[in-house]
Amino acid sequence: MSQQQTHAFRAVNRPNPHFRQLGVSVAGSGLNVAVVSTRATQVDFCVIDPQSGSEERYHLLGPDHGIWHGYIEGLGVGTHYGFRAQGPWDPDAGLFFNYNKLLIDPYGRGLAGSVDICPEVYAHSVDEDLYPVSYPLEPSQSDSAPYNAHSVVIDTSFKLAPQPKVPLDETVIYELHVKGFTQNMPEVPPNLRGTYAGLAHPASVHYLKELGVTSVELLPVHAKSDEPFLVERGLTNYWGYSTLSFFSPEPSYASASARARGPQAVIDEFRGMVSILHEAGIEVILDVVYNHTCENGDAGPCLSFRGLDSPLYYRRTEGYPSHIIDTTGTGNTVNTDNPQVISLILDSLRYWVSNMGIDGFRFDLAATLGRFANGFTPMHPVLIGMGADPILREVKLIAEPWDVGLGGWQTGNFPDPFCEWNDRFRDTVRTFWLSDMRALAGGRGAGGSNEFATRLSGSQDVFGHGVGYLRGPSASVNFVTAHDGFTLADLTAFDHKHNLANLEENRDGSDNNNSWNHGLEGAIASPIIGVDPDVRDVTGIVEDIIPARQRSQKNLLATLLVSSGTPMLVAGDEFSRTQFGNNNAYCQDSPISWIDWDLSELQKDQLQTVRWLLALRRAHPALRPMTFFSGTDPHGDVIADLSWYSADGSPMRDDIWGSQESRVFQMLRSGSPYNGHDALVVFNGTTDDRDVVLSQGRGCPWVQVLDTAWGNPEDGGISSVVDATRLPASLDRKAPGDTISLDPFSMHIYLSAVESSPQG
Repeated sequence: MSQQQTHAFRAVNRPNPHFRQLGVSVAGSGLNVAVVSTRATQVDFCVIDPQSGSEERYHLLGPDHGIWHGYIEGLGVGTHYGFRAQGPWDPDAGLFFNYNKLLIDPYGRGLAGSVDICPEVYAHSVDEDLYPVSYPLEPSQSDSAPYNAHSVVIDTSFKLAPQPKVPLDETVIYELHVKGFTQNMPEVPPNLRGTYAGLAHPASVHYLKELGVTSVELLPVHAKSDEPFLVERGLTNYWGYSTLSFFSPEPSYASASARARGPQAVIDEFRGMVSILHEAGIEVILDVVYNHTCENGDAGPCLSFRGLDSPLYYRRTEGYPSHIIDTTGTGNTVNTDNPQVISLILDSLRYWVSNMGIDGFRFDLAATLGRFANGFTPMHPVLIGMGADPILREVKLIAEPWDVGLGGWQTGNFPDPFCEWNDRFRDTVRTFWLSDMRALAGGRGAGGSNEFATRLSGSQDVFGHGVGYLRGPSASVNFVTAHDGFTLADLTAFDHKHNLANLEENRDGSDNNNSWNHGLEGAIASPIIGVDPDVRDVTGIVEDIIPARQRSQKNLLATLLVSSGTPMLVAGDEFSRTQFGNNNAYCQDSPISWIDWDLSELQKDQLQTVRWLLALRRAHPALRPMTFFSGTDPHGDVIADLSWYSADGSPMRDDIWGSQESRVFQMLRSGSPYNGHDALVVFNGTTDDRDVVLSQGRGCPWVQVLDTAWGNPEDGGISSVVDATRLPASLDRKAPGDTISLDPFSMHIYLSAVESSPQG
């Protein structure tokens, strides 16, 4: 029996009067339907019975300007649907039209089910190992409907809490994974762990507020599908950088009860999470992947975009045969040369802000979004469109400013209002505190502090020029760690990656980590970084290594939080979370990636230190300046806005910045522009105890608020980390010109005993 005989067909008699508003939406007593397919000869709208799997197929009208459309009476919220497209089969031209394949709506708001990576979801015939059975590729005759997810019409009418709109100069970003953050959190009920509802649970919200972060950045929550090579190995794309739908939240992160009630309940749980976090004053930023999709290369599955119009959605070479272009390392690259694709990206972003309440986006491999066929430009319509859009320009836009294509490193080259991940900050700070220290500990030399001081000051060399020169230091998203790479604890415990669990024979992941194991590779039998049952008895050296690793972590954290720019922390780094040396845990939906909330006393000490650092940064603007420094004394101040001093208290000479001698130095920032306290930060980037003569500043005493050699702030007389605006009398005070002693590789933070004024 033919496929046409087993399914009912209906005529579409009415056009969609708003066909340029793509997708499927409720209009009166029916649905407006519109989908782009410029090369199809016919597109059908397929209404699916979720119980029986039977379909009613509607021949859409068109194409009008490449859009197939219609108005369908009698359907509404809750309708399950997909598309089937007819057209030429010519893989060498990138044409994979196959009517046997049910396709997800590129604009679908809800999603039911998931993709079963099996031969049926391929447009071409493949064997059981998913390899093509012939070349040239031949069309598959099997129906994919039972094996692909379905789009679902949903409603987003209930009102969300207002967006917090945290200013950039107060923003502290906290990168987390929705599942991994609460999967082991004991205060969250078991049925909510690892879910959107779990992140919105009072225990999660209380932790975030008490920590002092302002904005959570969620690893991708767009609906995803695993890559075939991961499925073959029994692994999953845990991080989620494998987008299936640009409009639907990933269903598996919803609670079991929400999933059982269907896609509408999943949407409601996600929006409820956003609203609850907003009520607590916490922003929600999404890590989004618009540079590629989960359909891989031309030999990948046919789930949505490929079956509708592959040459429209994916970048390809000119000529015949045409080859797909991959500047993302994933098999395909979204074609931002095409106006319809540009509209898709902008429409998706506006939807997540206007309908889902999102406060900003971090764009994975953002250089790809700014590419034409001949390379990257900061004036690309996608980038300029975001900055000019009245909705999108009001939220945070953060670029990962690179991809793997030619000319792919574009840090500093994005237009206003974009912020950018600053990889030069990451590498410089790691080098100063870790790889340089490893060299010094091994009796070798190390570089000076010139690059390090530039990163502390907001990276004006990177962000003070080009089309985005007006953005200031806030454009630099400063980070030492991210989801990709070692955790903070592992940076101090491993010189080499240990990724065997990824089943790629340790070939994956970066070898350029700038880490330092402090003399022993791997985890020590101590709760600080986890227990390795294979480690030998190292009691004789553990007493030295554990405090050294702790101090190095605090150096990295303190440097991050006193640097000019927008800081980003990774969930768990505040208490030495480990991934046991795995620096590419993208496929580890396991305890390797889940946060372990059973904290040791040492971990609690570090958590207390980070809370104090965040409280200090929040209370004292001199620790978070958001304008580039001039090095002069503006507004009649008696000290410069920024000045540098050597260990003997004299101004730092220009000729020593590049030498090892400069690794002990002082950074003084005036609090005058903020009517606040001046800040003096003293660095010892050597392996020896060093004496330092404190800068004179404006002549008032210095109050010590941090020493990274402290076990926790209580060692310095700080009994509470809640209110950092007042400097307790219990804190140690030093006179200008006093000589202090710094432990090896450590740093001190001082605030002036009195607040300054614009007149000094």
